[in-house]
Amino acid sequence: MITIRQAEERGHANYGWLDTYHTFSFAQYYDPQQINFRSLRVINEDKVIGGKGFHTHGHQDMEILTYVLAGELEHQDSLGTGSVIRHGEIQRMSAGTGIKHSEFNHSATNTLHLLQIWIIPDQKNLEPSYEQKAIAFSPHTLQLIASPTGAGNAVKVHQDVNLYAGILPPGRSLTHSLASGRYGWLQVARGQITLNGLHLRAGDGAAISEETSLAIQSLEDSEILLFDLG
Repeated sequence: MITIRQAEERGHANYGWLDTYHTFSFAQYYDPQQINFRSLRVINEDKVIGGKGFHTHGHQDMEILTYVLAGELEHQDSLGTGSVIRHGEIQRMSAGTGIKHSEFNHSATNTLHLLQIWIIPDQKNLEPSYEQKAIAFSPHTLQLIASPTGAGNAVKVHQDVNLYAGILPPGRSLTHSLASGRYGWLQVARGQITLNGLHLRAGDGAAISEETSLAIQSLEDSEILLFDLG
């Protein structure tokens, strides 16, 4: 079964400096039917104008992934980490017992476009930690960018989730197998695709259950994230 969450169905807020869409309930947006999907708690699509961002604030007991689509995100946290995240990189921050951080558009003029993802961890009170890795994109396959083991180029997440990313040229077809009892969520970051024959465009998501084979075809230059969830 595949249930499409269309882009325009998401929660939306525009604060001037931040234009944001919420796939799941977040901040002032609440929908009792859209709280989470399995351990996937937040997918926020944010556009931040030049020189602006999120001042220092705290998190606890959450796995936070940042995926930049355009621009540069400047990050600082209470662990002493200072970094800039760009397209082609994945950032993971485990909030655990508590962490404070700030996130700003590194550019004074260009718009920053990103996806912020929260995953509920498999245990509480973890030691806070930070990780950032480059993504080795290939037009022929999806790349594993986050996993419970953190093997290869993947960052480590404390949950039974494998996250894949793909940049697909027009006409590219890929398949992904889901083991029995597992679930999927596919998020279209840009472009248009079909998923088992169903049409999805930028901003759309798809909740997947009781499916063992996923056929993905790009209709134009597209970028997707695929969560393989326990």
